[in-house]
Amino acid sequence: MLDKKNLLGFTQQQLNEFFSQMGEKPYRTRQLMQWIYKRHEFDFDNMLNLSKTLRGKLKSIANINLPNVVKQNFATDGVIKWVVGLGEHNNIEMVYIPEKDRGTLCISSQVGCALACTFCSTGMQGFNRNLSTAEIISQVLIASKYLDSQNKRISNVVFMGMGEPLLNEEAVYDACDLLLDDLAFGLSRRKVTISTSGVVPAMLRMADRTNVSLAISLHAPDDKLRSELVPINEKYPINELLAACKNYLKAGDQERHILFEYVMLDRVNDSVDYANKLAKLLKGISSKVNLIPFNPFPQTNYKTSKSSAIERFQDILHNSGIRTMTRRTRGEDVDAACGQLAGKVLDKTKRNI
Repeated sequence: MLDKKNLLGFTQQQLNEFFSQMGEKPYRTRQLMQWIYKRHEFDFDNMLNLSKTLRGKLKSIANINLPNVVKQNFATDGVIKWVVGLGEHNNIEMVYIPEKDRGTLCISSQVGCALACTFCSTGMQGFNRNLSTAEIISQVLIASKYLDSQNKRISNVVFMGMGEPLLNEEAVYDACDLLLDDLAFGLSRRKVTISTSGVVPAMLRMADRTNVSLAISLHAPDDKLRSELVPINEKYPINELLAACKNYLKAGDQERHILFEYVMLDRVNDSVDYANKLAKLLKGISSKVNLIPFNPFPQTNYKTSKSSAIERFQDILHNSGIRTMTRRTRGEDVDAACGQLAGKVLDKTKRNI
């Protein structure tokens, strides 16, 4: 039996090639993408500006297949979390965070994560597999279809959910192409962010492949502590990570900035000494620091930094000329806060990266 192609995984260029192989003109791509991304129509039979013959051909070789929503949770602060089932006992999670001037969707790139960062619930679940481009884009479609019905919108998409995006490069880059494509979601490059724990070789490739925003999951200003918190640091230490950051900033012909994420752990990485080290480390780099109060989860021994320690840490960075903000915890009552996404993962391996 012929495996049908899920057209959600196709970029505009790939759809052009797909239709060309069928003997169809390129304008079919525009028609199909309008049905999928603008009208949220996934049944070929209802795409009436496609000929009946073409609709029949498409039904025989392709589909537009979204995974099932297992659960949709609503937090008291307006945050929405979706649990999406991918079969084989695997679920992923995505989160919508509404603000006055924007709506951010946090999406997943892998089923689980192999990096085992010690402060992250996802890392404790283990790793099963990478998501396909179709599975990544399906998250955005599921959310946008629901939000449209509520007169809400997605203005920003961040790869900060389950998984390490730069260990699933091609699927993530193709998904970024669709997020930026005017025929699909039409977001600006500054409104799409890939967050990485520091997969340096992939960061070097990313600099030339896509110009979306880059966030670095840093969490410590020296190798000793960072290796404890973010084990991949043992393979790609901070000096190599920062060199890759500087390479990203220089690449392309448009101005770029980097967001450094720093989870605040009580009496672990929140001291005055660490604040001064971080300020010195990032001096001269076009960046912003996002301080993230730790969000507890079962089996963790970490505690959230005291508000006074976070304020002191932020003041030191500000006084050193580094743009700094403290992220407000959102969606905590439905386990949708940063670091709490766990899904349900049939762990296959704790592979070494």
